[in-house]
Amino acid sequence: MIVILGLLLGIFLGLSLNVKIPDVYSIYVAVAILACFDSVIGAWKAYLGHNFDQMIFLSGFFGNGVIAVVLTYFGDQLSIPMYLAAVIVFGSRIFNNFAVIRRMLIERYLHEDA
Repeated sequence: MIVILGLLLGIFLGLSLNVKIPDVYSIYVAVAILACFDSVIGAWKAYLGHNFDQMIFLSGFFGNGVIAVVLTYFGDQLSIPMYLAAVIVFGSRIFNNFAVIRRMLIERYLHEDA
């Protein structure tokens, strides 16, 4: 229940506060959000598989975000669009995890009645 309240509070604050992110930092913020979202989807999959560990989630949440931003920064310094690698990797992980979650939910709720 507290997770839902935190999510709703975060959405409300994000929509109501007029926070401007400078264009220079927009790629870094986008990559960090994508990395953190990947960790959230992975945690959901782990929760459904009954092997969720809070320390693994928190270390992945912050670690993935920091590593993605650092790699993007170094890529910018070398004039290499490293953020594209992060988008591809995290995007594919999100889609794969979502496919597993979908299968777990279908097996749990649709095959339960059969």
